[in-house]
Amino acid sequence: MKQLFFGTILGICLTFSAPVADVSGAPFAVPSVEQSKVAVRPEDLPEAVKTTLTGDGYADWKVASAYLITRENNAQYYEINLKKGEETTIVSLDKYGRKVD
Repeated sequence: MKQLFFGTILGICLTFSAPVADVSGAPFAVPSVEQSKVAVRPEDLPEAVKTTLTGDGYADWKVASAYLITRENNAQYYEINLKKGEETTIVSLDKYGRKVD
């Protein structure tokens, strides 16, 4: 009787202790927003963007590089890499010179 009882308990434990897949090393899907990035010469930036970059907030900064970003929904903005001495920053502006988040 004891063997039957322990055998049943053992069978139940084995049934519910199925191995769990180890996914710690498996790649995971990261949703991404499809976009294109095209280099733009600083002198070819829209006038409104140039005006913003010469304003109070960015007057001491120089444009190191600039890109026109087009998102999947066709929204566009300029990603501008700025440099001041050893400091660098990136600012995103629309064609009207307004900040884009």
